[in-house]
Amino acid sequence: MKFTIITHVVHEKRDNAYLAYAPYVKEMNLWLKHVDSVEVVAPLTASVGSLLLPYAHKDISFTKIPSFDFTSLKNAFIALLMIPVVWWKIFWACKRSDHIHLRCPGNIGLLGCFVQILFPKKIKTAKYAGNWDPKAKQPFSYRLQKRVLSNTALTKNMTAIVYGDWPHQTKNIKPFFTATYAESEKEPIVERDFSGRLRMAFVGTLSEGKRPLLAAQIANYLNQHDRLCQLDLFGEGVMKPDIEAYIKENGLENVITLHGNVDGTVIKKVLKETHFLILPSRSEGWPKVLAEAMFWGTIPVATHISCVPWMLGQGERGILIEPKAEAAGEQILKYIHGRNLQGISENAVQWSRRYTLDFFESEIVKLLGR
Repeated sequence: MKFTIITHVVHEKRDNAYLAYAPYVKEMNLWLKHVDSVEVVAPLTASVGSLLLPYAHKDISFTKIPSFDFTSLKNAFIALLMIPVVWWKIFWACKRSDHIHLRCPGNIGLLGCFVQILFPKKIKTAKYAGNWDPKAKQPFSYRLQKRVLSNTALTKNMTAIVYGDWPHQTKNIKPFFTATYAESEKEPIVERDFSGRLRMAFVGTLSEGKRPLLAAQIANYLNQHDRLCQLDLFGEGVMKPDIEAYIKENGLENVITLHGNVDGTVIKKVLKETHFLILPSRSEGWPKVLAEAMFWGTIPVATHISCVPWMLGQGERGILIEPKAEAAGEQILKYIHGRNLQGISENAVQWSRRYTLDFFESEIVKLLGR
């Protein structure tokens, strides 16, 4: 089987190997274990940055295409010139392919959505890694990709895997997930004591979209309302100076600690011991860190976005909050004082531990028809 990946993810070539963003490559390597040859259609630059991994396959070819966007009038004009070239390269890659795999949402994925219509007999999969919520407010290009992928009159022989189980979907839309841990990594859960000082963690980019400052404000609110807690933030980003200023202005040096970027083994240790993982994001696809926290018995605290309510069992496996410090703080206090937190932790573990890398790979094999 010749497997073709069409993606907007930027790649780098180093020592005859193609590298890209590590979490994406880790997932793709599970697909590539079960195919004979691979063609990647994607942007290629001299240097992408850090957190890179190479594809693990002996027979891999690369078709370089330019990346483009419509963020300005100038960029839009350049994009219009590039689109015919990109379209043509995607078309011929699809023609050579036995299995077409689209990575969406993105501008390259959007073109791929239209090109794949011309190959109704070929086996196809698409991973929509964004928010599939039909009611979500999203850019037109994202909504257009969702419409094309779910239109079974246009899109033939395609399985589109999406995050969450949404009502009224066409038969080719399959609820899916992302995994981090293998079956062999399961260990006994450390039972938490919720009666004393509570430990909370934030893991992610310190950006406006992830709302790390709101996490700090929630921790402050809880401490002001006689529920002592400490918050550890792991990650870097543009919001760091704002959080540092908030800590200083409110005298929270003994409550909130910024750790910066740390190794994954550190995060794993933290998740085994902390009480709550807070992620008050504006938008998510599949928030892996929530599933990872649940795997170790940490109770997730997150906003009502994307598939998060489904992941948290509408509040039976975690705490759903509003994106305001006072409202979120009150919701957390209601759970602390009125719910069986140990039971919620156990529910989270049971749910998350179904979605291992082993199960993930077995589902990929089914999609490949192997």
